[in-house]
Formats: sequence, C-alpha cells, structure tokens
Amino acid sequence: MTFFDDDRPAKKLAHEIGSDLSMLSVGDLDARIDLLREEIARLETDKQNKQAGRMAADNFFKKWDDPKMPK
Repeated sequence: MTFFDDDRPAKKLAHEIGSDLSMLSVGDLDARIDLLREEIARLETDKQNKQAGRMAADNFFKKWDDPKMPK
C-alpha cells in the first residue's frame, strides 16, 4: 500500500440484485439495506412527480374534449 491509496476516492457502495450475500458482514448488509431504501424512496418520489404531471396533462386536455367548452 502506498501513500497514494489514501488520495483515491472511496469506492461507491453498490448492490447488484441477486448477488451472493454470503461474504458480507452484518454492517455491509445494513449499508446495502440503507442504500436500497434510499433508492426506493427516490423511485417513489419520481413516480409521484410523473403521476402528478400526467394528471395535470390529462386535466388540461379534458377541458378541450368537454363538449360544453366553447371552441
């Protein structure tokens, strides 16, 4: 090990779905669980944002399809 090793950025934690977990410590498993929970929260937030955008677009275009609306 050289003194240059300390200057390298820490390897980012990643988890591959279905990977072998037998060599991971309890701490490693906890870290991966936290990582996956953060990713699930990020996915759910993005899904909600997309659903809100979709609803806004649907509501906007419903106005134009409404036969009561003047054209």
